[in-house]
Amino acid sequence: MRIVLDANVIVAAFAARGLCDSVLELCLDRHDILLSEPLLKEISKNLRKKVKLLTHTIEQIEHLLRENGTILVPESIPSDACRDPGDIHVLGLALAGQAECLVTGDDDLLVLKQFRQCQILNPREFSILIHQKQG
Repeated sequence: MRIVLDANVIVAAFAARGLCDSVLELCLDRHDILLSEPLLKEISKNLRKKVKLLTHTIEQIEHLLRENGTILVPESIPSDACRDPGDIHVLGLALAGQAECLVTGDDDLLVLKQFRQCQILNPREFSILIHQKQG
């Protein structure tokens, strides 16, 4: 499955052991994670400012993501596709990569529920979906 993990999910995965960590591990192991330069920049910034990780650790995380993900250029989409203009690049990435799922904790994205062919789910909903498909 082609999946976009929003920055907040990836940052949470490295901030603490828990659901987001499990989701990231599952995606790294069994799915194609779609990334973009703006998304990687947001992840690095938040790991530095919010989680207070060292630069070396952030570089290792970025390397891990680059090695295990697919870097794409987000497609241009109308600015009114989402109520937060800062999230437009994430929707553009999902579109560019023909993602089946966007996993996020961002209410501005979650309220959409779907963008074109891409389901928008929170980490819990995604985990339930994946386990149902495997079961």
